[in-house]
Amino acid sequence: MGHLIYAASVEYPVEDRTLAHLKVAVGMKLRRQESFFLSWTNPVERGSGRVSLWLSPAIPLIFRFSGSRTPELNETWIDVLGELSHTPRGLILITEKEAETYAAQRSAG
Repeated sequence: MGHLIYAASVEYPVEDRTLAHLKVAVGMKLRRQESFFLSWTNPVERGSGRVSLWLSPAIPLIFRFSGSRTPELNETWIDVLGELSHTPRGLILITEKEAETYAAQRSAG
């Protein structure tokens, strides 16, 4: 389990594979000097509720991984995260399976 560290002070646990994809999607936005919300729903074991962070090039982010191996990246997942980041709600962190379903529905309709 890795961590997304926001503003060098608050740590959010994120699975390493998810964190690797999030790092690429967020990096693409921040490289273009774009600011946006990143949001997700906490599972019951983490107290439920939702978290929304305002991400901006001016706010430090650290992606800390627990494992030493870089996972193979799923381009579809990265593309969907990037696409979601352009919506009024911002980047909603979804699972790899949800991203695959989203992409399949988008292609079909």
